[in-house]
Amino acid sequence: MSEIFKALANLTKKPDKKHFAMVEGKEVEVSLDKKLEMMRHGEENYMFKGEDIVLRPRPRPKTQYSVLRKAEKGYVFQDGDIHWPIDTVEGGEAWLIEHE
Repeated sequence: MSEIFKALANLTKKPDKKHFAMVEGKEVEVSLDKKLEMMRHGEENYMFKGEDIVLRPRPRPKTQYSVLRKAEKGYVFQDGDIHWPIDTVEGGEAWLIEHE
């Protein structure tokens, strides 16, 4: 019976599996949870912030919308209704694109 305990004591433990990810051109060792998260979002969407590896912020779309303003050459509307332009005149109103 003591031989079994000696055999068990001499067994070596397998080293834990290491997980690596490519962040900004560098191969970095990460935890299994972080590797799975990076696989879900894509490794190219991660960056270094100090020593930490964080998800890169998404670029916000720049909103463009038209606004009715006075212009050098613009429209004259029937009874002030913007859906019924009558004519184009100097100093009328025009739809101009503004950026947010």
